[in-house]
Formats: sequence, structure tokens, C-alpha cells
Amino acid sequence: MRVPFLVVLAFVVAAPAWGADEPSGCDKFKWPIDRERAALTASDQIKLVSGGELAALPPKGIRLGLRTAGVAALPTPPERAPRERTFAGFATCKDPPQAGTYTISLSGGGWVDVVQDGQALKPKAFSGATDCGGIRKTMKYELAAKPVVIQVSGMKEDAISIAILPSE
Repeated sequence: MRVPFLVVLAFVVAAPAWGADEPSGCDKFKWPIDRERAALTASDQIKLVSGGELAALPPKGIRLGLRTAGVAALPTPPERAPRERTFAGFATCKDPPQAGTYTISLSGGGWVDVVQDGQALKPKAFSGATDCGGIRKTMKYELAAKPVVIQVSGMKEDAISIAILPSE
């Protein structure tokens, strides 16, 4: 009788951790996001369809049109398999960015793969919060002075705003 009681007690104690909500509100990001949020909500964003190329990393946001995950033809398989009925897409910057740390931010939730030399890079830092108009997540990547591909997948909508800015 004691073992079932202890198992139930363990579930009750652990339940709040399982159901923990993500941080909510713009003040819950780990670093200031004003510049990224402004780029993601600006009306003069660059419009790009999935598979489009950028001459260089722009100093403003990109509005990327997405395709259903099954037909998006991402150049590199995403590190996280997209769920059914989601959207995906990618953009390529052929002219290498200046080497350094860049903040890549998204207006909505989903998965991001940053690819250089055919290899997915790991973010150096990540922050996200719900209920912050215009921005959902932001990550910091160390980019080499080489062409870069930004892939997104698992998106709920058929377009997403992306900002790729040098870290401050």
C-alpha cells in the first residue's frame, strides 16, 4: 500500500513542473529586445518567398512566405521534425555576413535551423516569452564569414517575420 501512495505523491508534487507555463510578457526575455521587436513589427520589412536569396543580411526585418512542411524543400533536414499541418521555409544569404554574434528573432513560435557549410549551428543563447506582441523567441548565434541559410519549420501560419541583427 505504501508504494502506490508514494507514486501518487510523486506525481502530485511533480505536476506543477510539468504544467509550468512559459514566461509571459515582454519583460520576461533574458536580454533587451526593443531593436529586434521593432524590426519584426516594422511596415517596411523585406518580403521574401521561401527559397529566396538575400544579397546581404538586411538591417531590418524579413517577412518570409512559407509553404506546407511537406513541400517546403528545406535544403537541410530540420533538427526537429515538423508536426503535421505546419509550415516551413528558408532564406539564403549568399554574400557572407561579417563574422560575429548575431541575434535571430522570430515573430511566432516554431523551430529555427541556422546552417553554414551544410551544418546546423547551435545557438549560444535562447530566450522566449508568450504575450509579447511581434516577437516570440530570440536566439544568439556565432556566424562565420560564410553564406548562411535560415530555415524555419513547425510554424502555425504561412508567413513569419524574422530579424537577423548583429548582437549588441
